[in-house]
Amino acid sequence: MVGFCFGGGIANTLAVRMGADLNAAVPFYGGQPPATDVAKIKAPMMLQYASLDTRITGNWPAYEEALKANHVKYEGFVYEGAQHGFHNDTTPRYDEKAAKLAWQRTLDFFNKNLR
Repeated sequence: MVGFCFGGGIANTLAVRMGADLNAAVPFYGGQPPATDVAKIKAPMMLQYASLDTRITGNWPAYEEALKANHVKYEGFVYEGAQHGFHNDTTPRYDEKAAKLAWQRTLDFFNKNLR
């Protein structure tokens, strides 16, 4: 599963709710689940964040701590100088370099975890 913005939050929520029924998830700048729910995540996760998106990325350290504490397989990236929505090429927030790197990482992650 891939989700962007609100969809990123949904990807995190489904990772909690689906447990082992979800094979892998890549939320882009999505809201994180409560730390008490992180133990329910069984799918490998790749989390993509923008450094200038303090509302969402500000919660990343606590989420990462919960992922570590619950032994969830994950990779997390914060793209320096990028804004929320950096992957959306229809807005002025689009960051081509960050978007291309994030997408390549996403494809590599799915190839590694789903094949």
